[in-house]
Amino acid sequence: MRICVAGAAGAFGGKHLDALARIEGVEVTSVVGGGPDDIDAFAKKRGIDHATKDLNESLARDDVDAVILATPTQLHADQTIACLEAGKHVLCEIPIADSLADTKRVVAAQKKSGLVAMVDHVRRFNPSHQWVHNKITAGELTLQQMDVQTYFFRRSNLNAKGEPRTWTDHLLWHHACHTVDLFQYQTGGAVEKAFGLQGPMHAELGIAMDMSIGMKAAGGAICTLSLSFNNDGPFGTTFRYICDNGTYIASYDDLYDGYNNPIDLSDVAVSNDGIELADREFVTAIREGREPNSSVAQALSTMETLDRIERSFG
Repeated sequence: MRICVAGAAGAFGGKHLDALARIEGVEVTSVVGGGPDDIDAFAKKRGIDHATKDLNESLARDDVDAVILATPTQLHADQTIACLEAGKHVLCEIPIADSLADTKRVVAAQKKSGLVAMVDHVRRFNPSHQWVHNKITAGELTLQQMDVQTYFFRRSNLNAKGEPRTWTDHLLWHHACHTVDLFQYQTGGAVEKAFGLQGPMHAELGIAMDMSIGMKAAGGAICTLSLSFNNDGPFGTTFRYICDNGTYIASYDDLYDGYNNPIDLSDVAVSNDGIELADREFVTAIREGREPNSSVAQALSTMETLDRIERSFG
């Protein structure tokens, strides 16, 4: 499987490259960089033969079977469609778009192409959340409430590596997207009710820096999500699952019970790296000719919920 990684020099592009190196039968044959990247030097250091700043150049190559997009959000929809129209399978970092209309364009393009098109809703693949999901589907747990805190300190436009961004992140369409998708995944369907509140807009970035979201699933479970770019402290997301048979706290690939005792996740999957597990699902779905978990079609419901929340801001 010959793969191109676009946005390879960014924070998540590097994580995908590390993950792909651990998957048998996969080779990265091309990388695409952005404006400030020295993508040629980056490729040379990684031992990758082809580098460019033009995605179309990579899409025209015969030695590219599939593409992973770790590029700015605003490019996702058009780039995903370009990959599909070039006959390439594609895995796009979340969100698939920053609007419902663009999401529908992507879903239509995938249906027309018949190719694998997947969104990296990595929370579906983190072993911590997989453990909870397996318990729910086995009937051993019933979710009552998810309490989620997503906190960063981003009063300037920096990425996860502390480097300047060429684009602006978004609490709703990016960070809330993780939790909205996960809540729907864990409860088995679209939410029944959803609303949001947002704080003041940042004068320079033009985005809300604080946000609160509430959701209710058809089965009665609720989710309370707090997000901030103003939090001066450790960054990241913590998920508290309050169930009928225990409480569990998930932090990325780690899981604890309600008393902060670690839970052994060694038998959940072949890796403890959620990004690697998502990449493995992408590669396996292509090889098996099937729809992947977290396909663009499955992501549509999440984007419809985000659209409802955005419209509730008023």
